[in-house]
Amino acid sequence: MSGRPTIHDVAAAAGVSVSTVSKAVNGRYGISSETTQRVLQVVEELGYESSLIASSMRSRRTGVIGVLVADFEPFSAEILKGVAAALHESRYDLLAYSGSRQNNSAGWERRSLSRLSGTLIDGAILVTPTVIGVTADVPIVAVDPHTGRADLPTVESDSFGGALLATRYLIELGHRRIAFVAGRPDLRSSNLRDAGYRRALEEAGIPFDPALVRVGLYEKEIARETATSLLSSPDRPTAVFAANDLSAIATIQTAAELGLDVPGDLSVVGFDDVPEAARLNPPLTTVRQPMQSIGASAAELLIGLMAGETPARTHITLPTRLVRRATTGPPPPAPSR
Repeated sequence: MSGRPTIHDVAAAAGVSVSTVSKAVNGRYGISSETTQRVLQVVEELGYESSLIASSMRSRRTGVIGVLVADFEPFSAEILKGVAAALHESRYDLLAYSGSRQNNSAGWERRSLSRLSGTLIDGAILVTPTVIGVTADVPIVAVDPHTGRADLPTVESDSFGGALLATRYLIELGHRRIAFVAGRPDLRSSNLRDAGYRRALEEAGIPFDPALVRVGLYEKEIARETATSLLSSPDRPTAVFAANDLSAIATIQTAAELGLDVPGDLSVVGFDDVPEAARLNPPLTTVRQPMQSIGASAAELLIGLMAGETPARTHITLPTRLVRRATTGPPPPAPSR
C-alpha cells in the first residue's frame, strides 16, 4: 500500500464494507463487538485516521480545541503549554492557529473563527484578542483581552497588583528616579501596569515624571530604542520597570552597550517571567504571572462551557508575584559635587 491509508483500505483488510468501518470507528450501533474489535485492530495496524472535517459533518463534533493567537511569542507559547497540560488527560486534541494578518491586525480573531468554528474545532481560546464582541458556532474563552471583561468568559492575571509590587520593591531599595517602559496602549493589561506603577509612586510621595516614561509596545527592538533614549539622558533613571520581560531584557542589553552595570548602575525589573528571564546573565528580577495556569484555567473553563455547564465564575483573575533575582539593587551613590 502506498500513500495514506483510506477507509477503503481498512474495509478490504478487515473483510467488511466501508459502512461497517465507519460504524466501528465512530462507535455506532449495528455491528457486533467482535467485528468492531477486528476493524479497530486493522485501523491501528494501518495507521488510518478519519478526516476531522468528515467526522464533524457527521457528528458535529471534532474533539479539537483551538487556541487562536495573533503571533507565536513567549507569552502565547506559555499559554499553549498550560492549555496542553490541562487537555493531556482529556479526550480533546489541541490545535494552535495563527491566521494571516497582512491586511489588518485588528479583528484577526473574527477571521480565524470563521475559518475554524463548526468544522475543525469544538471550542476556542482567544489569546489577547483585539475585539471580544465576536460570535461563533462554538464556545469561546478569551485570555487577556485588549478591552477587558465583556460578554465573553475571560482569564487574566493581576497586572495592576504586579506592577504595584515591582515599583514598590524598587522604592524600598532606595530608588527615586524610576523609569517605566510601557506596553501596548490598546491593551487593558498594559494600562493596568501603568496604573500600578503610578500608584506606587503616589504612595511613596514621588512625583510622576512623564519624562521617565517610554512606550515599548512589548517589542524588543522598539524597547531598545526607548532604553537608549532613557539611559543616554543626562539625568538618567537609576531603575527601570518594564511592562514585559522582552522589554526588560532589551533594556539590560542596551545598558551594557552604554557601559552601564546592572545592577550596580541600573536596576531593572520585568513582567511575565518567561523562561529566558531566569537564564539571563544576570538573571532578571521580574513579576511572575502564572501564564501556564492561565492557559490551564482557560481550558478548564472552556471544557465546562462545551459540556453545557454554567461556570461558577466567568471572569477569572489570577495573582502575580515578584521574583527577586540579580538585576536589582540599591541605587548608585550620588556623584560628589
